[in-house]
Amino acid sequence: SRARSRGTAGAALLPSMLMFGVILASSGLLLMIERGILAQVGPPPPHPPGGPSRRVGRDSPAELELEVLRDTRNRTIRALCGQRSMPRSVWELPPGQRRTVLRHLLVSDKYRFLYCYVPKVACSNWKRILKVLDGALESVDVQGKMDHKSDLVFLGDMKPEEISYRLKHYYKFLFVRNPMERLLSAYRNKFGEIKEYQQKYGVEIVRRYRKNGGNSAGDDVTFSEFLRYLLDEDVERMNEHWMPIYNLCQPCAVRYDFIGSYERLHADANHVLEHIQSPSFVRFPERQAWYKPVTAETLHYYLCNTQRRLIKELLPKYILDFSLFAYPLPNITSEFCRQ
Repeated sequence: SRARSRGTAGAALLPSMLMFGVILASSGLLLMIERGILAQVGPPPPHPPGGPSRRVGRDSPAELELEVLRDTRNRTIRALCGQRSMPRSVWELPPGQRRTVLRHLLVSDKYRFLYCYVPKVACSNWKRILKVLDGALESVDVQGKMDHKSDLVFLGDMKPEEISYRLKHYYKFLFVRNPMERLLSAYRNKFGEIKEYQQKYGVEIVRRYRKNGGNSAGDDVTFSEFLRYLLDEDVERMNEHWMPIYNLCQPCAVRYDFIGSYERLHADANHVLEHIQSPSFVRFPERQAWYKPVTAETLHYYLCNTQRRLIKELLPKYILDFSLFAYPLPNITSEFCRQ
């Protein structure tokens, strides 16, 4: 059963993996996966003094590093998406993949943009902004649980000709995040705080991967058990909170004008808000005081206390997210983990 599941997941991943092998080999990533080695890349440049909205000098190290990052992403996406067998539009996608991406593209007709939301990449705050821009919400600072369905317009609810027009003429953007950090954030949130996920997924995960786990309430899923579950899941059938960004937003079928980073969230969000000419009172919300983000130290702790083999086997499912969006593979060498 596990072998069949992995085979299905592999088929869902590619044509991409075979074609993308050339790109991976040229950058040494295949060798690094095999050896479980990757030099740790330093953290992204900090926001300049004066706040994230202040512009950085064009020749500053932070700005140059950002330009290199964006150039790397653009070149890699062009290299992959330029392959003959890759989709050129959403209409060339299989029906299931097309439904997924159209369900994740939010529409603002007033400001003429499409935003592909990715769970665990600040999508709740972006949805809040869309509601404010549409007049359904008074302020981004309004307290209360975020309703992820009401007062939002999804591209998938429109007619084919309406979809095509917006894909061709509207400004399109998405935000990405380090894949392993995103997985850890989903794990801690869904299995540590959300009873619905504990009952729907947690109980089954424990029953499947733990001896005598039948009495679990689903609130004690370990990170290793979660990764084993992901390893056996078909990528196209995954829950959106841990489905790869590539599968959620299809960057080959949808040519995005801007790809922002979770690591430069406010600066990149300000760039988008300026581009769409949003009202000056609309700003990206500050992080809630109760929110505890995943730090580099927390991520390293979880990864270094997980079987290296498990992580290495899981990486191919998320390799397009790592490579297309220029994120380093996790450093799980014994030497690094001892530190």
